[in-house]
Amino acid sequence: MSAHTPSATDHSSAAPRVSPPAWAVMLAACAGQFLVVLDVSVVNVALPSMRTDLGLGETALQWVVNAYALTFAGFLLLGGRAADLFGRKRAFLVGLGLFTAASLAGGLAQQPWQLIAARAAQGLGAAVLSPATLTILTTSFPGGAARTRAIGTWTAVGAGGGAAGGLVGGLLTDYLSWRWVLLVNVPVGALVLIAAGWWLVESRAAAGRRLDVPGAVLVTTGVASLAYGIVGTEQHGWGAAASLVPLLGGCALLVAFVAVEARTREPLMPLGLFRVRAVSAANAVMLVCGGGMFAMWYFMSLYLQNVLHFSPVQAGLAFLPHTLSIVLGSKLAPRLMGVVSGKTLAMVGGTMAVAGYTWQSRMDADGTFLGTVLGPAIVMSLGSGLMMTPLATAATSGAAPSEAGLVAGLVNTSRQIGGALGLAVLTAVAAERISATATAATTATGGGAGDGSGGTGDGPGPVALAAGYGHAFTVASCIIAAAVVLMAVALPRRRS
Repeated sequence: MSAHTPSATDHSSAAPRVSPPAWAVMLAACAGQFLVVLDVSVVNVALPSMRTDLGLGETALQWVVNAYALTFAGFLLLGGRAADLFGRKRAFLVGLGLFTAASLAGGLAQQPWQLIAARAAQGLGAAVLSPATLTILTTSFPGGAARTRAIGTWTAVGAGGGAAGGLVGGLLTDYLSWRWVLLVNVPVGALVLIAAGWWLVESRAAAGRRLDVPGAVLVTTGVASLAYGIVGTEQHGWGAAASLVPLLGGCALLVAFVAVEARTREPLMPLGLFRVRAVSAANAVMLVCGGGMFAMWYFMSLYLQNVLHFSPVQAGLAFLPHTLSIVLGSKLAPRLMGVVSGKTLAMVGGTMAVAGYTWQSRMDADGTFLGTVLGPAIVMSLGSGLMMTPLATAATSGAAPSEAGLVAGLVNTSRQIGGALGLAVLTAVAAERISATATAATTATGGGAGDGSGGTGDGPGPVALAAGYGHAFTVASCIIAAAVVLMAVALPRRRS
């Protein structure tokens, strides 16, 4: 089987001499997607090592995650449009080239701002690369079984990247350095660039579409400003100018984004889609859910290494129950949706996630993997897997078939933006609880911390850290509970 020449609706920049082998197209597209998904999760296990080596504070540490998430989410839809307009192969090469170069810069970073800037550039490259990997497959394989198998392989590779992230990050951090969780992308990216440049055939959609660059910039900077303001409240308070200016500025930028989208001929986010109840409700729920779900990966990594003193490899292995449970829930959801409505299943999954997050919030400094981590991991991850599939289905079921890809991109964007804002909130509340617990313990011991409850010369002790991380899970459970209520009120009831 070989990949077919793009259809007449596409415009090839040059007729290829030989149709590229299907396996080469598949390998290039799937390798690109694997790198994108891997870098969402691979840095989590390396966070404590990054903080120690570069002297990152709690605020800067969460931006190592959020800088990638925000630029990826904010420019994802724009990346898809760019691939259609300028060519899928060109977008693939540009996105992968930027992603690889940013990985090199991040791996060589000597200052916190350099690492955060590199992560933001990685997210931008991923936003251009990821949509191109899928459109290359859909335009290279004929409709039917061949395309279905190709997309199935692409999806499985993406899931594998997310699943492997924790373990790969742990191995690289433990046996080499945290820098290699980023530097590993450089040789792999270079090889894929060479292969893609040789094998892929250029294609693009019909002319006439425009890029909504102002929309992408406004939504990304608006959400980033909100996140910066939220994080700043822990240090300055809600009423201080240092917090109010970015908060109000972020709101103004998002209002401007809506105004631009309402007037742009080719908007990044067509507002008319949100007149469909299923689309608007599912995206609102996904935004709220994302706000709580980032806690599972971020704070669990910190708890495992800073409190339980797991090595990076042990922390990566400890995430396997989370990953396997999410995969199991995602696989069970389509079958269960034939028995109960998607709305009911989403609410059941959300309720399970709330129970798991609440259970995990009871973590303490004397915890163990079997007694403190394993049970909550299975419950909250299985619930999350059961919840996400019906939400994604609801978001796409009310849209026209021609808009299915755009709506699916909106769902991913909503989840990433919700996660970035949620992580900013959770980091602030965790830092506040850590500080309060350490101060109380220091006062109780007459200025010392010999029992490890409060702070030491190296920072807060394990009891204070566990209290802060546990409080973050408590707040996350409340956020997801609010999402379950929103499901009950807003989602239409429809049996799939």
